[in-house]
Amino acid sequence: MQAQEFTAGLHELSIQHEPTLPYSPYQNAKQETFWATVEGRLMAMLEGVSELTLKRLNAITQAWAEQEYHQNLHSEIGTTPLKRFLEVTSVGRDCPDSQALRRAFRCTTTRKQRRSDGTISLEGKRFEIPARYRHLEQPMIRYARWDLRAVELIDPRALTPLSPLYPLNKVANANGQRRALKPTPTDPEPTQSDELPPLLRKCLADYAATGRPPAYLPHPSSEKDI
Repeated sequence: MQAQEFTAGLHELSIQHEPTLPYSPYQNAKQETFWATVEGRLMAMLEGVSELTLKRLNAITQAWAEQEYHQNLHSEIGTTPLKRFLEVTSVGRDCPDSQALRRAFRCTTTRKQRRSDGTISLEGKRFEIPARYRHLEQPMIRYARWDLRAVELIDPRALTPLSPLYPLNKVANANGQRRALKPTPTDPEPTQSDELPPLLRKCLADYAATGRPPAYLPHPSSEKDI
């Protein structure tokens, strides 16, 4: 629970992590009571089952929770869990989809881009940087160490994804041929024009409409030079 992917995911989903103190199960009494019921009731009924696959165990657990655990009276709350859930005001949030969860629980780091082939090294594997970002010396990357199928290039300022990154295809690059690189886009040079910008023209028109005299008197010699 101290991994960077885990803490980043909680921050991304606006979840405050408050772990219980060591050797203090009373701080997590609801969950401890639930596991005690699972061990004392559900697991006891499954002791004689010989073939218990994960799929069958999931189906049995779901049926037991819906038909027994949620329907039994709990002495601490004075009612059944299902009735208590339906009576009180819901303070929960809708769970994001699987894709959003995978994108949230990832760590952010930087890697040095290799100029020779435009790749970076990530967990012992080479990933290609798109040619339009080949000017980045140390691109910012976001990924999960246990799942390299969703590696993204991140904008270091806005922290928004720029482009997905894919592993280097060593088979396709074995012949040594490379695609010709297109020139990187540059800012256009400012064009020269005698016309003033619209905002400056508006300022001049508003100032002339006031009828105020100029705030300075030009020197006679300057008028002759003009």
